[in-house]
Amino acid sequence: MPKRATLKDIAQRTGVTYQTVSKILRGSKINVTAEVRRRVQTVADELGYAPNVTARNLRARSSSLIGYTWQLEPPDHVNPILELFLQSIVDSAERAGYHILLFPQRPEEDMTAAYTELARMGRVDGFILSSLNYDDPRIPVLQQLKVPFVAFGRSNDDMIFPYVDVDNRVGMRLVVEHLLEQGHERIAVIAWPENSRVGTERFSGYLDAMQAVGLKIDPAWVIRGEGEYDYGYHAGMTLLSLPGKKRPTAIATVLDLLAIGAMRAALECGFTVGSDLAITGFDDVPITQYLHPALTSLRQPVWEIGRCVVDMLVKLLQDRVLESQQVLLPPKLIVRESSVSAGGLLSS
Repeated sequence: MPKRATLKDIAQRTGVTYQTVSKILRGSKINVTAEVRRRVQTVADELGYAPNVTARNLRARSSSLIGYTWQLEPPDHVNPILELFLQSIVDSAERAGYHILLFPQRPEEDMTAAYTELARMGRVDGFILSSLNYDDPRIPVLQQLKVPFVAFGRSNDDMIFPYVDVDNRVGMRLVVEHLLEQGHERIAVIAWPENSRVGTERFSGYLDAMQAVGLKIDPAWVIRGEGEYDYGYHAGMTLLSLPGKKRPTAIATVLDLLAIGAMRAALECGFTVGSDLAITGFDDVPITQYLHPALTSLRQPVWEIGRCVVDMLVKLLQDRVLESQQVLLPPKLIVRESSVSAGGLLSS
């Protein structure tokens, strides 16, 4: 391997002191002539000089790395929301002079062990968290370690930490209000279990909108379970098997995959989605616009969330004050054919 060019090599070739070469190549303000700057840069280019990032980081006690992990999904499962979030934080971090260190989390592993090890070894400067739930164990551990972190999502109300999140409650309220405008009153919901924080927020938005107009919710219209296509299908079949006046005319779901399953159930039961039965999703994953009919859904501002999370974390790493420690961004309702009756208006 050829010898790596050093600042001393450049100093020797240019006749300029080591300290002056270092300051010139760092872009520091220094009282030297333009000719000296040009000569130093020319020699640095000729020698192929590249700064020793490891040594620089050791001096600055910084790794320029941000840790990020997520729970691994089975090979046949894809999470477009987290994929887009990952792209956003990688792009935003690099623009700020940082890189993302990825370490996937396996279900059988201690959720906090990798965080503790990376923090104590100084391998990362801070962390980005996602997929938070109630009593998330990572939060107290990182707070005790005094390691900066920002989360995409929230946990318990009494856990105070910096985060950016989607206002899921407001989003679900927008969906139900849209269905009410379409003339629906018997509106069912397929939601996540009670132990899901995000699921509870979305379900609360459904309750808010129904209660705001004084509509009584039949317990048979509420089905809560796992966010899988098959569960959406079976829940849809259950709802559509209810007798005439008890059967819902609209189904709001907390996840696009649940909505797609419910659409299949409607098709098998002989209902036309849109005109006979309205169905809505949440997340607006790419496939929703290509379904027939296309699915009404709520689009999360994921790219903006990623940028905001990185911006907040970089400020913490630079000991700057955050304007706000908690940021809530509203989702956007994307209305398509699955929730619009004949003569209704579409918007995108």
